[in-house]
Amino acid sequence: MSDVDLPEAAAAAATGALRVGPSVLVIGAETGPLAGTVTVTKDLFDIEGQRIAAGNPDWLADAEPAAANAVAVQRWVDAGATVVGISHTDELAFSLSGTNVHYGTPRNPRDPERIPGGSSSGSAAAVASGLVEYALATDTGGSTRVPASYSGIFGIRTTHGRVPMTGVVPLAPRFDTVGVLADSGAMLERATRVLLEAPEIGADAEEPVSPAPPVGGIVLAEDVLARAEPDTAAVVAAAIGRLAAALEVDLGTADLAGAEILGRWRSAFMARQMPEIWQTHGDWVTRRQPAFGPGVATRMNDARAAATDGMHLADEARDEVLARLQAVVPEGGVLAFAAASGPAPLIDLDAEAKGSLRGRTIAMTCIAGLGGLPAVSLPLAEVDGLPVGVCLVARPGEDELLLAVAREADALVARAASFA
Repeated sequence: MSDVDLPEAAAAAATGALRVGPSVLVIGAETGPLAGTVTVTKDLFDIEGQRIAAGNPDWLADAEPAAANAVAVQRWVDAGATVVGISHTDELAFSLSGTNVHYGTPRNPRDPERIPGGSSSGSAAAVASGLVEYALATDTGGSTRVPASYSGIFGIRTTHGRVPMTGVVPLAPRFDTVGVLADSGAMLERATRVLLEAPEIGADAEEPVSPAPPVGGIVLAEDVLARAEPDTAAVVAAAIGRLAAALEVDLGTADLAGAEILGRWRSAFMARQMPEIWQTHGDWVTRRQPAFGPGVATRMNDARAAATDGMHLADEARDEVLARLQAVVPEGGVLAFAAASGPAPLIDLDAEAKGSLRGRTIAMTCIAGLGGLPAVSLPLAEVDGLPVGVCLVARPGEDELLLAVAREADALVARAASFA
């Protein structure tokens, strides 16, 4: 551990990012692609010997110390990462805001008066504040991509099922995925490749071959982008143009499905997510009667009352999403739109406005969820000095393609910073 720099306790406290840390929770292997780095993990991932809170003190009170690390955590540790903290999350990961009435709201370093985004709020704050270079997250309906967008960092939702969720508190298993947040595209690729490949670690281990950026080009989904606020849509469209030019690939435009079908897809996502959340946590909620914050309490009651006869609609929508992606995006290409409907809103935004914002954002983020698709958020645009992410979506299993774009996007981020 002599060559690993641990974050200062004062710095960690200032971000409000961590529930546990900074301290050495798990020591990483001496060699490997992540050797000498430190990270934090979202308060959903099992850490051997630690109790997981899932953002709720009643859950923490019922929890036993984990017997082993979650699979994703162990892959990082085997690759050399040292875990120095457990980062805050919204309660049971059931929010996109990042606020938590029990543990507080992690600070958004780009504007402390605004939310960091959730539910991977602590991981986003830890990365955006420079506490760590990368952090472990999850993504069900946007919980990696939204905080990445709000905090001006890189984030990826991996292909559904490609990284095991073993040892992770679930929300809606049909959509739950492992996510990664990072301060650069290169670091995002480095950390995520370990999760995807679970490589042999050691001095003789072969370096993974980095794929080329999207030879099939970028297709701007105009109908999806139209779900964003007008200012956000404009700057994201311009950023997508700059990205295509920098990558020297073709830029096309298309409607993915049209407004009516996009609305139906969002409804299908909710028709599966809400009853599945109750199937996952209903017994515990009924038995424990936990104290939830008002927003989570309302949504959990909605989940309790949700009908189950429409759950199949998500499977039908998945087939439609995959078919439309195949029709609109050439082989080796990616679909592009905004990672969120706008920049991070103020913390004290009223409940009605926050609900509207959440709905418009889910209308975009649910596309990857329904299709089980990998999606990346790149910090390539700003509205009035506030970051908004460019979201790229690829076919199932093409995570490495998105990571290659993220790596190349570092040059665009650096160029923009030089003009700031």
